Amino acid sequence: MARIGVVTFPGTLDDRDAARAVRLAGAESVNLFHADSSLQDVDAVVLPGGFSYGDYLRAGAISRFSPIMERVVDAANGGMPVLGICNGFQVLTEVHLLPGSMIKNDHLHFVCRDQVLRVENNDTAWTNAYEAGEEITIPLKNQDGQYVADEHTLDEPRGRGPRRVPLRGREPQRLAPRHRGRDQRARQRGGPHASPRARRRGGLRPRLA
Repeated sequence: MARIGVVTFPGTLDDRDAARAVRLAGAESVNLFHADSSLQDVDAVVLPGGFSYGDYLRAGAISRFSPIMERVVDAANGGMPVLGICNGFQVLTEVHLLPGSMIKNDHLHFVCRDQVLRVENNDTAWTNAYEAGEEITIPLKNQDGQYVADEHTLDEPRGRGPRRVPLRGREPQRLAPRHRGRDQRARQRGGPHASPRARRRGGLRPRLA
């Protein structure tokens, strides 16, 4: 059975979720902490999401100096699979295991939605249980979710094809303007898409059955 280490920093929120996902995938979850000096002979490492060290300075900036990250960097350079999720991805850019950086979303708002991903390459440690071309849905939530890098870095994955991009996102579906206007008017007058307050104002009551 594979042993997958899940790293917890001060401010990490999603380490329990990551550990549960590891177990559901059939592996053993191993708790690793920011101050540890050993990876406990794990076969791979997950850096989960959250707000490591409160995101002071910038997201992931302080975590790069944690003792465990020196071991993670050495292991990754030696070929060990490392997965960074949300804040974990930001930490990986700070230790330069990944190029580029993450900044705030261009609209400066927190994003929380389901995101559809297409499996472009299923020949990786993290995607080999999927079929090539399969579509999966994951929860997406971030505020610093805008990836920035120089043009050479951005062009490199595209130039090498899908093997450098194992998962590709699909834009979320949005209502056409006329539908948005129609639904907005329906909400205002207590129609079928109305909010509970508008339903009460329009004389409608939610169905309890």
